[in-house]
Amino acid sequence: MTTATGQLNKGSFKFPLTETLLLLVAVFWGTSYGLTKSALLYTSVLVFISIRFSITFLCMLPVVIRDFRRGLNKDWKIAIPTGFILSAIFFCEVFGVSQTSASNAAFLISLSVILTAFAELIINKKRVSNTLWILTLCSVVGVLLLTSNQGIELSLNAGDYFILAAALLRALMVTLTKRFTEGKEITTTTLTSLQSLVVASVAIIAAMSYLPASEVVIPTSTEFWLTVAYLVLFCTLFAFYVQNYAVRRTSPTRVSLLMGSEPLFGAIFAMVWLQESLNTVQILGGTLILVSVIVTSTRES
Repeated sequence: MTTATGQLNKGSFKFPLTETLLLLVAVFWGTSYGLTKSALLYTSVLVFISIRFSITFLCMLPVVIRDFRRGLNKDWKIAIPTGFILSAIFFCEVFGVSQTSASNAAFLISLSVILTAFAELIINKKRVSNTLWILTLCSVVGVLLLTSNQGIELSLNAGDYFILAAALLRALMVTLTKRFTEGKEITTTTLTSLQSLVVASVAIIAAMSYLPASEVVIPTSTEFWLTVAYLVLFCTLFAFYVQNYAVRRTSPTRVSLLMGSEPLFGAIFAMVWLQESLNTVQILGGTLILVSVIVTSTRES
């Protein structure tokens, strides 16, 4: 690993810090889809994104101001391009999920793992090891089997193309974040905060431009705000901070592979919380993802 914290002790078995944090992101993201769907019962997509990312920015603002005063953010402008990429990812995912099946969306978004490996090779000129390629393919096949309960449609519709675009943008996001931040003076907190500000700004401008005034309404439901609080704290603030933190310390492909285990934790959440069951093929898929995660997390870079 890239730090002493991330090294395995001889003769012991444990997950290094960076990889453990990435798996926590996958766990939180695995629970986010149902909660997001319930939040959207109270407001439109654009208003929801505006609220979610505005709160994320405001939560981090005091720390960002402190970092600027300490002179730690001389290269703050590098956060802006990745903020626009993050905006595009959210819009593609939201519109894609609304027009395709959950199984198609889960499988197609998992292709970001393979796309990241290619992006790392092309953009950052970094060769991905053969072992990591095998683990990447293993993870994607695992997602395919895990989501096979609803069947994967071979013919792509508009929603599928949106999800594919989101997968490509995810790959570009982690790869370009790695490239832009190498050797630059910007704290991870500021990077995450400014990205959130860009997403919120784009969503607010889009909402004001394209939504009728009657739809630009701030919900008052307690359930809505409790859901938003969870999504902001764990699925946005924590998740994107960890993603930026991890990309600066290890390879984008490793980051994408570990975060790509999200469908596995979504399935576990469905089993425990929703009392759903998995068939043999799905269990095999989950096992493939789990093996990929364990090997990736416990092998040195």
